[in-house]
Parts: sequence; C-alpha cells; structure tokens
Amino acid sequence: MTNLSTRSLPLPALLALTTAAFVTVLTEALPAGVLPGMSAGLGVGEAAAGQAVTVYALGTALTAIPLSAATAKWSRKRLLLTGVAGFAVANTVTTLSADYALTMVARFVAGVAAGVVWALLAGYARRLVPDDQGKAIAIVMAGIPLALSLGIPAGTFLGGLLGWRSAFGVMSAIAVALLAWIAAAMPGRPGSAAGRTPVLRTLTVPGVVPVLAVTLVFVLAHTVLYTYIAGFLGAAGMGDAVDIVLLVFGIASMAGIAIVGARIDRALRALMVASTLLVAVAAALLAVFSGSPALVYLAVALWGLGWGGVPTLLQTAAGNAGGEAADNAQAMLVTLWNAAMAAGGVAGGVLLGAAGPAAFPWTLLVLLLPVLAVVLGTRRHGFPARS
Repeated sequence: MTNLSTRSLPLPALLALTTAAFVTVLTEALPAGVLPGMSAGLGVGEAAAGQAVTVYALGTALTAIPLSAATAKWSRKRLLLTGVAGFAVANTVTTLSADYALTMVARFVAGVAAGVVWALLAGYARRLVPDDQGKAIAIVMAGIPLALSLGIPAGTFLGGLLGWRSAFGVMSAIAVALLAWIAAAMPGRPGSAAGRTPVLRTLTVPGVVPVLAVTLVFVLAHTVLYTYIAGFLGAAGMGDAVDIVLLVFGIASMAGIAIVGARIDRALRALMVASTLLVAVAAALLAVFSGSPALVYLAVALWGLGWGGVPTLLQTAAGNAGGEAADNAQAMLVTLWNAAMAAGGVAGGVLLGAAGPAAFPWTLLVLLLPVLAVVLGTRRHGFPARS
C-alpha cells in the first residue's frame, strides 16, 4: 500500500482520537491567541495571564508518568472518557471563572487531563489496528497541525468577536460532544500488564532511551524558533505576514503527516532521517536568507513538511521500542515533550535577550546535529533499519 488508504481502518474510532488530540493541543495553546482579553478579564497583566500555558504544561509534565502507571490496568475507553471529561470540566471553569487563582487551577487540571489523553492516544490507536499501526497513529496525530493551523486562528477570531470566554466555552462544548462520540464509536480495549513493571525499568528496554533523547532535543529545537517566530519575522521585515507564514507551516505539516502515514510502517527510519534533514535545511535557509520573503516562505514550507510527521514518527518509535512497556514509554515521551516545550520557551527568551532573533534558526540547526547522530546511530533499536 503506497498511499494513505483508509479502507480497512476503523475511521470513526480513529477520528475520535484525532479530535481528542485536536482538543488537547487547542486547549493548551488557546490562551496565547486570546491573551489580551484574558488578561483584562482576570485583572492581571499579560505576563501573568500567559502563565496559563505554563501551568498547563506543568500539569502534563508532572502527572503523565505516575497517572499512566496508576491507570495501566484501566480500560482504554474508560481512561479516554475520563481524560476528555477533565477537559470539559476545566474549560467550563475557565469560561466562568473571574478569579485568577481558580483559573490557574483549572488550567493545571486541563494539563493533567492532557497527560492522561496524550499517554494513551498512540497506544489506543495501535490496539485498534492490528496492521498498518503507523498509518493509524498518523491519522490520530493529524489533530495536532489541525489545531495549530486552523483551531487556534478560529479560536482567536471567536475570542475577538465574542470575547475570550466564548472561545473556552466552545472548547467545553466540543469536549462534551466528543464524550458522546467516544461512548458511541469507540470499542473498548483492555489496559496493559506493563503497569506492574516499575516505570523506570522501561528505560532499560533497548531503543527507548534513544527515542526519548531525540524527542527531548528535537522538540526543544523546534520550540525555540516556533515560540518566537513572530519576533523573528518582525526582525526580517515580515511582521505583518505572521498569520500567512503560520498557515503555510500548517498546510505543509498536513502534507508531512500524509507522507509519513503512507510509509511509516515500512520506512520509519528513513522518514525520521528525512524529517530531520528537511527541518535542518529550513533552519539554514532562515539563518542565511531571512531577508528574502520568497526563501522564508520556502523554508517555512520545508520546516512544516519535515516537522508535521515528527510526532507520529516519535510516538510510533517509542511504542515499537517499548514493546510490552509501550504505554510507559509513551508516558515518558509525553513528559519529555512538555518539558522540552517549556524549556524551549525559556531558552528562546534568554536567547532573544542575549543574541537577538537572528540566533533562533542557528540554534535550531545546531541542536539538530545530535538528533541526526542518534537517529543514524540506532540501526537495531529505536530507529531500526527495518520496521
């Protein structure tokens, strides 16, 4: 099968998981799009309101591993329903709250729900599809670029039109509708016996540590530039084109997921190498030719094409390497992913003050060198030559 055929896949169930991924990413990033209104509504400065994203990431990073271990024996359907219900409650509280502290608690709860959902998405998809598991995960992970390229602009527009609370209210409604969808469309799947194994023992499974290391550094590298892309474009004289640049990135990311989904079950290693090289070429173009709008758009398209499939590739690699401890490996990946995002935001801020926005693409390029070295060096486990 050479294209992303879905003839034999349980699409209603997989698309429910895609929507869960969409809700997770959009709930995390929505405050950035409605920050001025949220700040005014809660009576705090924008810097304080912006901690809504940080608190969410902390909730995910601190709880994904322990909750994954504690709920390892739960039915996957029951666990997914619990996580999505957490989103519904947290976003409803955020919609109604006029108290900053209560809003931050709700955001932390939403982050906990995200840790639950992220840690089970790839494993649930694998349990639903005996063959073409990478293709199934690619469908589920399409929720990420959909949220970034379509969901956040739509939420920002709605927040500007009707107020920031309306955007979170819509997220609550989507979560409630998703609960009904999951209840109707998702077949139950049992938990994993791997929960009886200490989580840290998963690190001794061959291939797990290289995948986790690549996750940490690749996400850190990407986040340093992506978080501050508006500042970088402003310095390059393209400050009025941020929305178009992000749209190009989102469309290219969708193309990247389609390509990865079509080939991942046969060529995971080659796709991971290609993705890393594409992002590296994009970084080099941005570093050297930021004064040329045409080359900036080309670089962003290559960046999106390379990055779009990375979540799918890493989650699939973690699941394959983890084997019976796949759920533990996924929980560790989720924790490191969020830790890298938080660290990338902080590192980017420090870099901005010390060297200016021109340093961002160079930093991305340098960090990708160890990523490529680890991927190329793990031919037997982690990123094997044969899937």
